[in-house]
Amino acid sequence: MSEGPGEKGGHDGVASVSFREALAFWLKLGFISFGGPAGQIAIMHTELVERRRWISERRFLHALNYCMVLPGPEAQQLATYLGWLMHRTWGGIVAGSLFVLPSLLILIALSWVYVALGELPVVAGLFYGIKPAVTAIVLQAAYRIGMRVLKNAWLWSIAAAAFLAIFALNLPFPLIVAAAALLGYLGGKWAPDGFRPGGRHGASAKSYGPALIPDDAPPPPHARFRWARLLRVSAAGLIAWAVPLGGLTASLGWNHTLTQMGWFFTKAALLTFGGAYAVLPYVYQGAVGHYGWLTPAQMIDGLALGETTPGPLIMVVVYVGFVGSYVQALFGADMPFLAGAAGALLVTWFTFLPSFLFIVAGGPLVESTHGDLKFTAPLTAITASVVGVILNLALFFGYHVLWPQGYAGNFEWGSAAIALTALIALFRYKLGVIPVIAGCALLGLMLRTAGI
Repeated sequence: MSEGPGEKGGHDGVASVSFREALAFWLKLGFISFGGPAGQIAIMHTELVERRRWISERRFLHALNYCMVLPGPEAQQLATYLGWLMHRTWGGIVAGSLFVLPSLLILIALSWVYVALGELPVVAGLFYGIKPAVTAIVLQAAYRIGMRVLKNAWLWSIAAAAFLAIFALNLPFPLIVAAAALLGYLGGKWAPDGFRPGGRHGASAKSYGPALIPDDAPPPPHARFRWARLLRVSAAGLIAWAVPLGGLTASLGWNHTLTQMGWFFTKAALLTFGGAYAVLPYVYQGAVGHYGWLTPAQMIDGLALGETTPGPLIMVVVYVGFVGSYVQALFGADMPFLAGAAGALLVTWFTFLPSFLFIVAGGPLVESTHGDLKFTAPLTAITASVVGVILNLALFFGYHVLWPQGYAGNFEWGSAAIALTALIALFRYKLGVIPVIAGCALLGLMLRTAGI
């Protein structure tokens, strides 16, 4: 992984983009990548395919299809892939890092404000309105993914079974994913039509004019598959994972919070099939239910902060790492911010390291195929199971928002009204996430100020 960025891309006979020009774009993208993966991918398509014409439509979709079948944030991985294709390994590292860096810094600051000032009436009032808005947003996510994925009775059945598995039986998320993958594998053999994946993004043949990386351009030298390179990159990735985790284990012990965060978020990084909403139940099971790093209310608030910052939604792990380390004062009572920042940086490293390795190691294999990648039947089944898991997450959030003291306590009519308002705004008027959260936050502040 020691290839330098150079000043030019490597496509023989094709004009290339300077590393400085690409750097400026990736930095800009990191600050404007709102709107979830669909919005982020749309921004890259508009800028790189339509306007700048750095890459052709088919090459863009070819890269996207690969990123779609990987665990991890697809938009961040797509940026990493395109940066790697143009400027080798360092180009991919820079593109992927700048995609999340602004969000990392913003979330560390917001997380500190939350834990340090969250008890202030104004802040508490804002979050009173944000919590029911988040519940509505997660419910909309379940509906949106379900309408796209659940195309037949087989997939509906898998989604229902996944919901019952996590809601009624409280089975761990990895087990649900494994069972869904097995069902998909068997279904692909016995009922292939029921598990044939649809094209989420399509294989468009549309052209926006000549591109710097056209359809027929051969893979550049660094993108040609070699076993020696694959082994070298894999070894470097293993070292980048094992050295910090081993260091934490040796210095702090296996059961220390930071060590467990490193191990837990490594597993989470490998289970993010279907996007960030799919892994949130797993993060909740670990961070709230198993380790107790956060309370249920804090988890809801963290998702709200993640929704309002640029970058992939999985960046909510920054908040989890910060709050979990801050409230436990891991570095002593006089350095809570330092502990929180260390936790945030640590979970970011272990969450995103696999994404970079998947691209740098697997990119040459993808470039060698130069054909459209298809979702496998197991992945189709996993995505269907995600719908049921996300629905459970929405019900979990709804319970803690509407009955914060449990069913024995009072029903929060104000929260219910805000949640209904958010649902109408999302489903009926198709408003974006950020306007909905902002409007509900102000509505919550008004209700709290009025004493409702």
